[in-house]
Parts: sequence; C-alpha cells; structure tokens
Amino acid sequence: MDKILEAVVMSSYPNNVKQGLVRRVIEAAKQPMDSEQCWSMLELSTKLYLTGDTKYKREIGKEVLEVYGHYHPEEFEEFFNVRFLLSLLQEGYGPLGKRSHYVLDYIQLGLQFVLESPSANSIFSLLRIEVLRKVCERPSPKQCAKISKLLMQHPQCIPTGKHQLLFCQQLIRCIGQFQCISEGEEEIMEFLEQVNKVSGLLQRIWRTQTSAILPSLKELFTIISSTEEQEAPSNALASVVQFVPLELMDGVIRNLTNDDSITDVQMMMAIGRMIDWVSWPLGKNIDKWIIALLKGLAAVKKFSILIEVTLSKIEKVFSKLLYPIVREGALSVLQYMLLSFQHSHEAFHLLLPHIPRLVASLKKEDSNSATSSLEQLAELIHCMFFRFSGFPDLYEPVLEAVKALPIPNEDRVKHLLGQNAWTSQKNELACFYPRLASKSETGKIGLINLGNTCYMNSIIQSLFMASDFRHSVLNLTEGNSQPLMTKLQWLFAFLEHSQRPAISPESFLSASWPPWFTPGAQQDCSEYLKYLLDRLHEEEKTGKRIYQKLKESSLTSQAVEHHYLNKTLIEKMFGGKMMTKIRCLKCLNVSSREEAFTDLSLAFPPSDRNVYESTSVQPVEEIGPQFIEPPENAGQLTGSPWIQRKAPMASDHAAPSVWVETLGFQEPGEAANPINGNDVGVDAAKDPLSTFGEQERTPKDSRSVPDLINYFLSPERLTAENKYHCEKCASLQDAEKVAELTEGPHYLILTLLRFSFDPRTMKRKKILDNVSIPVVLKLPILVAPEETEEVCRHGKDGAVPGSGFMTVVYDLCSVVVHSGISSESGHYYCYSRECTDTLPHGQPQDGVPKPASDKQLDFEIQWYLFNDTRVSFSSFESVSNVTSFFPKDTAYVLFYRQRPARQSCLLHEALAEASRLHAEPSLHKDLMEAISKDNILFLQEQEKEARNRAAYISALPKSPLWWRDLDRDKDDDSSSGGCSPAAGGGGSGSFHGLVF
Repeated sequence: MDKILEAVVMSSYPNNVKQGLVRRVIEAAKQPMDSEQCWSMLELSTKLYLTGDTKYKREIGKEVLEVYGHYHPEEFEEFFNVRFLLSLLQEGYGPLGKRSHYVLDYIQLGLQFVLESPSANSIFSLLRIEVLRKVCERPSPKQCAKISKLLMQHPQCIPTGKHQLLFCQQLIRCIGQFQCISEGEEEIMEFLEQVNKVSGLLQRIWRTQTSAILPSLKELFTIISSTEEQEAPSNALASVVQFVPLELMDGVIRNLTNDDSITDVQMMMAIGRMIDWVSWPLGKNIDKWIIALLKGLAAVKKFSILIEVTLSKIEKVFSKLLYPIVREGALSVLQYMLLSFQHSHEAFHLLLPHIPRLVASLKKEDSNSATSSLEQLAELIHCMFFRFSGFPDLYEPVLEAVKALPIPNEDRVKHLLGQNAWTSQKNELACFYPRLASKSETGKIGLINLGNTCYMNSIIQSLFMASDFRHSVLNLTEGNSQPLMTKLQWLFAFLEHSQRPAISPESFLSASWPPWFTPGAQQDCSEYLKYLLDRLHEEEKTGKRIYQKLKESSLTSQAVEHHYLNKTLIEKMFGGKMMTKIRCLKCLNVSSREEAFTDLSLAFPPSDRNVYESTSVQPVEEIGPQFIEPPENAGQLTGSPWIQRKAPMASDHAAPSVWVETLGFQEPGEAANPINGNDVGVDAAKDPLSTFGEQERTPKDSRSVPDLINYFLSPERLTAENKYHCEKCASLQDAEKVAELTEGPHYLILTLLRFSFDPRTMKRKKILDNVSIPVVLKLPILVAPEETEEVCRHGKDGAVPGSGFMTVVYDLCSVVVHSGISSESGHYYCYSRECTDTLPHGQPQDGVPKPASDKQLDFEIQWYLFNDTRVSFSSFESVSNVTSFFPKDTAYVLFYRQRPARQSCLLHEALAEASRLHAEPSLHKDLMEAISKDNILFLQEQEKEARNRAAYISALPKSPLWWRDLDRDKDDDSSSGGCSPAAGGGGSGSFHGLVF
C-alpha cells in the first residue's frame, strides 16, 4: 500500500484525480493491517511531511499520520519512540544541507497520539532537555515560535526547576536577537505573530511560576544594558515587558535604581533602549515601564543620565506620533520627558522645527486618535511656553501651528509642571544648567539663572549693553573702595572677555540682593534696578570715587565743570531732573520744586482718557536706511502754555481748552504756541529730524510709549480730598500740578507700571495692554533762560533767548520683557542693542554736518535677545511684535540713549574723549589674570566633559533613522505617485516607519 500511495503522490495526474486515489488508500488504512505494513506507511508519511517539496505532499503526509495514530496506536507508539525523536531533534531529517524545517511541527503532530502511552513520560523528559538545548542555539524567530507553540499545546514539555529559569532567560536572549529582515507588510505581520507566540510562552510560565519573573527581568536588563554588544538588541524585547504584572513595577524599579553594581553607562544604555521600544506596535504598558524607570532615576538623583537620554531620544519619540498604532504610548513618554525636563529649554527646543509639520500631518489624518493627540500636544506645548518663555522668534511658527487648538489655563499648566518635575529643589540641578558646548554665534555671553534670578539677568544684560556705562565701569581704577561697583566691573569684564557660553552672577547677586527679597522667589526687575542704581550712587557719593576724571572742556565754565565732576557715575549716565509745579486755581500762584530721577515710572491712562489729543512727544515708528543729520535748529523753543485736562472752571474761564505739544505753563489769555515738531519721516530726500508729519495712530485699545509720557507730563487736577494748601491763600484750594523735564539723562529708563494691586484678590495684577515702542523718541526738555544764553553764546544748536523747551532725541537700546500675569511669577528676558554716536566730534565744514561713518542708524544696528544663558540674534520687528504673538509677554522696562545733536553737551564731549578706550578698555592686572585663569579652567573643563560625554554618548543605543519618519511625512504631503498612502506605498500610518 505504501508503494501505491507513493506512486500516486509522485505521479503527474491532476490533484483532483490524486485526491480520489489517496482517499481510497486512507480509507483502507483504517482497516486492521500487519505491523510491517503500518511501519512502511508511517515511514512514507513521515518522509512526505518532513521533506515534501509541495504543500500538497505535506498535507497528505499529515493526513496519513493522523489516520495511523488514531487507528493503529500501538504501531504508532512503537514507531514514534524516544530514540527516533532524539535523532530528529539532534541530527535532523533529510539530506545534508537540506534538513527539514518541519521537525518541531512533526513532533507536535505526533505527541497527541502518545500522551497516554507508557513512553509518554520518557518523551516529555527528552523534550524538556531538547527544547532548552534548541533555545540555547538561538533559533530563528520562526523556529522559536514553533517551540513556543509546541510547549503551549503540551506544557508537560516545558523545562522544570532550575532548567525552567534557565529556559526563560535563554528565551529572552533569543528574542533579543530577533530581526525582521523584510519590509513587506505581510512579512512584518508574520514576524509580529511569531514574537507574540514566544512572549506568550513566557507569560504562561510566569503565571504558574512567579519566582521566574525577577530572574527573567534581570536577564532582560543585562541584555539591554550591555555595552559590549556590536548589534543592538531587538525591540521585540518590548513584548516581554508587557506581560510583567504592574504590581511588581515599584519593586523592580527600586532594585534597579539602587543597585550600586549597575554603572551610569549601563543604566543609560538600558533606558535608552527601553525608550526605543515605543516603536514596538503590539506592546502594552511599555510606556508605563519607561516612565517608571525615568522617575526612579530622578528619585535617586541620576540627573546626568536623564539629561543625556532625554536629549538623545526625545526627537525619536516625537517622530512616533505619526503612527496611530504606537501613538498613545509615544505621547505618554513624550509628555513625561518634556514636563520633567524643567531645568533647561534644550529638550523642548529640539522639537520646535518638527512641531508644525507633525501638527499639519495630524490635522490631515482627521481621526479620533489624531484629534485627541493634537489636543494633548497643544497642552504640552503651552506648558513649555509657560516654563520657557522668552523665545518669541523660535516660538512664532509653533504658535501659529497650534493657534486653533485649546489653550489650558494657568492652574492646569502649573499642576502639570508641578507633578512631573524631577525634583522640587531647583538647586539640585544647578550644576547641570546650562549644558552649552560653546559660545553663542552672536559672540555674546549669557547669565546662568540661579533660581528665579531672570529679573537680575535681564537688568545686568541691559546695563552691559549700555556701552557708555559699560566702558566707564570697565575703565575704573583698581582699589576704588567701592565693593559693589567693583563686583559689577568684574561681572562686566567676564561678560566681555570670558570664553564661557554663560557665566554665573552668583557673587554679584549676593552683593546686590535687596534685603527684603525672598530667596528663590520671582522679583520685580524694576524694583531691583532702582535698588541697584541707588546702591551704586550712594556708594560713590560717600567719597569712594572709582573712575578717572574726564578731560576738562575749554568750552565749559568752571562752575559747570565743578558741577559735572561732582556727579556720580550713576548720575552722569542715568540721572535726570524734573520740575514739579503746582498752580493755585484761585490766586494763580505757582510753587515749584526740582528733583532728580534715574527712571520715569509711567502709569497707564484710564480707559476713558483720550490720549491721542496730545502729541508733545513724537515717536519715530520707522526709519529708512539713512543718516541722521542735525538740523540747523535742532532744539525747537517755545513758550510755556498751561495745559488743561478738564473743561475750564468759572474762576479760570480765560484758560484755553486745548492740548499743546510742550508741557508747561501758559498765562490766562495767552495763546498756545505748539512745538512745530512731529515724527521723523522716512523720505530720504528730507532732513530726518526737521521733516515732520502726522503721528501714526495705534489701534483704539492700544497704547504707545509717547501716550504714557504725555499722560505722565500732563497736568493733574487737585480737587476734593486732594486739594492743595496754598500758602498765599492760606487755605486748601483747587489746584493743578504739572511735571516738566529740566535735564534729560544720558540713558533714559522708562518703567511701564503694569502691576497694580487688586483689592478684590489682594494680589498685584498685571495690565496686559500692548504698548507700541518707538525706536526713536523725542522728549521736551525745559531750558532755563541763562542756559539758553550760554548755549547761544557758544554757537550751540537750538538756542534762542527766552524760556522754552528743547527737543532731545533718544534711541531705543534695550527692552526688558516680562512674560506672565503676575509680578510674583513669570519670566524676564530682554532685547538689547548697542547705540553709539553717529555724528562726528569735529566741527562741521561749510556749516553742513557730516555723518560720522557709513554705518546706518537704528534699523541697521543689530539687536540681540538675552534670555538667561541663551543669546541670539534678533530684530526690532521681534521687539515690536512680541506681545501680538504672546499676549503675556509685555515690555516692562525700556532703556533709551540720548542722541547728541552736536557736541554741545559736556558729557558727550567727555565720552568722545574717552572713546579711544572703548574698543579695548584697560582692565587692571588682577582682573585680567582672573579672566585668563578662568578661561584656561573652562578649556580644561571642556576637555574633561568631552571625554565623559564621549563615553556617555557612545553608550547610547544608536537610532540614526528617526528623522526619516518626519521627512517621509513631508514627502507624503506632496506625493501623488505610486508611493503615496493612497497608492498603497505606506504613508505615515504604515508599518514602514517603525524600527524593529
């Protein structure tokens, strides 16, 4: 019968004909037959099953085996013996080089017919040893899946005792070597199914033998933490973790993170490879294990590992959001990585170039998964905006991408940041901040944030960029007995000459700290600036002079020279004077008082106040590429009309009810004579200072700096409870108070009073109104008659006899921005540029002033953005638009530098004389040596860090292809050929982007 069956199978008859003949042979096999015939049929069916070259032959072999196993059990048991199975497992079946791949399938098929036989236990014992040996030989995923299938169907064959533990460990090592060679979707699905079968066997063993779990996990950790493997272990290991009971997680993580035998490099390798598991499409709870290990490392303060791993892996995790099948887990890991990385903006900024493209892709996908992920991603982005404000240029494209998505409230943002931070003690991360490899491309140096000290950093950088002040400080002599000014000099010197990308202002902070400030809490930068300038002024005022005397001017009287030299450096640079006058509205008597100031605090007018009726201060919104030349009559002079805020009262009916451009007094009945001055025009053919036009209006609900200055200088009516006690009337009377600037400071500091006390909430609230900032500002300065005559006598500009006002032009040089809604929170950063004189310090030829150089004014001067350690190039456009894009980011403190019309001012002459020192200020020996030593130390630190980081980075698992996910998505957007998702080529949701 075996010969007949073999002849039928090997014949060339059609399969349907063969099937009929085979069916007759099989039916005959169900009848009793002798043992020899059974053996012959079993040998033939074994041969067909194991070596058949077609699926049809193997199916016939299987069918015959099943018939003989069922109808001839004794013969089958005799045939299917231990020796035969041992030969199959150790030697294989078939000719050399063509051994059968179906041995395990054959054994699984035959086992079902010998389970009750006396030889069953011997067979099980043999298989328990052989499957362990097979696994130790690292079979392919397909063969490993067959072993798993065999053992799942016949658990009696699973190794027991110590061999069971070894079997689990070796099975995990097998999984670690699994690789999916093909990229076809069918092959990938088959690979995933094979891995699932193998990991399912582990789950089966762990359920019955929980003591095997921890040793198995230890083996898993050994594999992923190994630094000796030339090829990274397979991501299929993720399938092992998903079956570990979550209740064991805390203990496992605690043991790992507290194991002193595990080096940082091994731990970094392990967590890096675990993070790669987010690309495994069938894993469950993998994200929970990754996050748990990250939290465990934070608990034992392994911050260096967390930083390196986050920075090296976060982009890859982000790219996996493109794939719906792994999106949920990837988003969970991304959320924790970003929300916990709070000491630096580096991790978030790595994602900025990719966010708009991902958002566009998720919107295009238009699925429930994409919509949910978009909302969570937007919430995450706004948390990062809140934590790392001060990067408007970088954030603008991202903000545009997510502008239509929901914005979380501040409480929600604070909650998310608070619950995910690595540590509540910020000083624990001080040594890791910043992680900067080199100086900014701008050549400027940042300042390290020492724990909510951005308020100081922004002020220091603004003062440093005030070049005249900086050079004066740097040129101070050694041994000036002024400790705070000396510390400022050292800080400026390091900012000027250090090779570090950022330096720590810790020494200066401790010296300049206002005693009422709370350590670690956010403070008001304006309050700090006032305190700092006052300290520096008082220190020098007591006689501890710290700078060289400026060259005596032959054009200046001894009285003026004596007055000037008696000024402190703070007074020379930031000091101005203001005259406050109060007029009694009954007797018209005027009392006046002059006082010094270093900044002007500008309040916001009431919402019902029309601030556009006054144009006494003329801003220049734009200046084209032209030179600023002084007009022949740069200082416009006029009389002093009294400005009235309200309609005239019956007692002063003669007073005019008009706004004029100069702020002063006008006798009743005297006509107003406004300054004939408006904006600097943009027509290059006209003189930029003498050409005037209508002031540009801002939107109705917007303010401008000139509006606030006009409001500051406009008269205030003193009535009711605020009546003025007139000495002449000897009683309380209605009066009007007005302020006039009598001396413009070299650097004008304007503080916009954005914080006001809200009695309802008992907190200081912030006024978020957008205020337009002019790049050039003109202020009216009251000129006394004797000063006017002095100027005229020496041929100076803008001087005519009689009392009046002179227009002084200021250039914007720094803007300190506050990001947030409260003075007790938020963040400070600043925009700055270096403003210098553009006019020559010599006499004009033929009465026509010449430009100092080819350098173009205002918009041609480079702006910089200083945000703690980060310094970047910026522009005035960014300064102007920051609040439009980020409503909580508002200008708070402004620095303007006075532009001299000619060298009529003693200070400008003195600065001109000192300008030869400006390029290279001469620092004293001790300071130069300290900077040189620190630069050498920094180079040594860099070399050491480079060696350490080389070891760390080399330990990190390589994932060089992460960017292709985003690039592929970009290509898909524009692709219309055969590779597009619609054409079946595998879009962003396909398996092709996953790395196995």
